[in-house]
Amino acid sequence: MNLQQIQTALREQHVDGWLFYDHHHRDPIAYRILGLSESLHVSRRWYYFIPTEGTPRKLTHRIESGKLASLPGSGHLYSSWQELEDGLRTMLEPYKKLAMQYSPRNAIMYVSLVDAGTVEVLRDMGKTIVSSADLVSRFEAVLTPEQIASHYQAQQHIDKIVGAAWKHIGARLRSGNGAPLNEYEVMVWLQEAMRRAGIAEGYGPNVSVNANSADSHYEPTSAVSKQIKEGDFLLIDIWGRMDRPGTCFYDITWTGVVGREPNQRERQVFSVVAQARDAAIKIVQEAFAAGKPLAGWQADDAARAVIRDAGFGEYFTHRTGHSISTETHGNGANLDNLETHDERLILPNTCFSVEPGIYLPEFGVRSEVNMLTEPGRAVVTGPIQTELVRI
Repeated sequence: MNLQQIQTALREQHVDGWLFYDHHHRDPIAYRILGLSESLHVSRRWYYFIPTEGTPRKLTHRIESGKLASLPGSGHLYSSWQELEDGLRTMLEPYKKLAMQYSPRNAIMYVSLVDAGTVEVLRDMGKTIVSSADLVSRFEAVLTPEQIASHYQAQQHIDKIVGAAWKHIGARLRSGNGAPLNEYEVMVWLQEAMRRAGIAEGYGPNVSVNANSADSHYEPTSAVSKQIKEGDFLLIDIWGRMDRPGTCFYDITWTGVVGREPNQRERQVFSVVAQARDAAIKIVQEAFAAGKPLAGWQADDAARAVIRDAGFGEYFTHRTGHSISTETHGNGANLDNLETHDERLILPNTCFSVEPGIYLPEFGVRSEVNMLTEPGRAVVTGPIQTELVRI
């Protein structure tokens, strides 16, 4: 935990402090930000308060008095619920506006981890509870130079693997030996290629044909997998990170057709999806170039308007993008005004996907790229698909 950085962030957020609270590891964010071991045995409630200025304060149960010993600050103990409430009141007495892992109306569920009862107790003490969502983004989603470099390393490997996959599929289908090829076999081929490239194991990818490509979270298995044939529509969604601690993911989706030219409907849908993707990219790039704040929901609106205006609004059934860090879905701002109204700001030195899609009954198109931001600039980190791949 970097106390100075946290207190600087609190001043910028115009709050009086950040109150961390946990019971039985209900809040994994707290453990990561405070640097506590996630294997710490916790059977009683603990509270840790970082004020904007001054020394942090602790409140722990007497039989677990050492749980926060690794953290700076003064400590108080409780046993009874009356002592707990008195201890909270004393610990927070001068402070009114507190950030917590809370989201009004559960709008951003990723940080909505404090139970309603605890919020009620604090409100009864006259406290105003505000969301720590932007603070969490700052300490969970902002990448180090080493993590940014690892993203580009994964990008180079994965893009090369996807290019080789198209050729592998085409060669297998035209080999003349009559052996069928299915989605699962291509998925395993991709996994093995990533393993050879030093990508960590255990992540996807998704290979889907025709109607399966319209299921945005379809996963082929050895038992359930469609054969890939000449004339099919094919989608590959692939993600991974370098196999060492603390690396950043790269996550992309491409689509193509097998052994033929795309038909008019496929061209139309792909074109609309690509325009929506580019609209989201543009609004992010313009905001960062101008130094203007941009929330995740605004980028989602930019993409969604293109798809809605083209008459496909009902077929775009998920958010435009998600935060990317050491987890595929990180704790920064998502490009989302559908599933949530994500008011978190897109911060410098963060990574996220841009992946609008249109999912018709017979096929689905998604075009996914990743973006990295820095002060004054935002870039797409890999190739941008401009037409359907011909396999």
